[in-house]
Amino acid sequence: MADFKGKCIIVSAPSGAGKTTIVKHLLQSIPSLAFSVSATSRPSRSNEVDGKDYRFLSEENFRKRIQANEFLEWEEVYPGRFYGTLKSEENRLSGEGKHIIFDLDVVGGVNLKAHFGSAALALFIQPPSLEVLAGRLRNRSTETEDTLAVRLSKASSELKFAGQFDKIIINDNLEEACQQSGIWIKEFLNT
Repeated sequence: MADFKGKCIIVSAPSGAGKTTIVKHLLQSIPSLAFSVSATSRPSRSNEVDGKDYRFLSEENFRKRIQANEFLEWEEVYPGRFYGTLKSEENRLSGEGKHIIFDLDVVGGVNLKAHFGSAALALFIQPPSLEVLAGRLRNRSTETEDTLAVRLSKASSELKFAGQFDKIIINDNLEEACQQSGIWIKEFLNT
């Protein structure tokens, strides 16, 4: 982050724990935040917009960008499904004079925290239980029982990373989780 003088907020969670909803709330309530658009090789969902929700890349294009060292961090989250943070995104946001907020998978969050160190506040959004998480994923209607089983297995292992984050928020009440996240972020940005 050669020219960037702001701070970074990293929000990570197992899929379905509510991190994207919380990030959207934070962007509306804290005007000094700018959203880092992650790249992914997964297909877009019907409500997602390329360049706003994600930068949707083909698997081949994603792999070429990995080889070209264009990512701050990346991970193959599921076989053939890559997610990552492009260096160009950091460069884009550095000119806006705002603090960057990242919505990332758990390993990506750990990697970015290591990259930014004390310039970043890393929040881990934890579901109340795996059973509640399964219900949330089912309610999305984007999962088959097979993909649901894969996501729940991954979530179980991702929960073990919670201790590597600065703050843990158990999302059993979305309004309270949003409020607590905002309090911690505002404290961090003012220090």
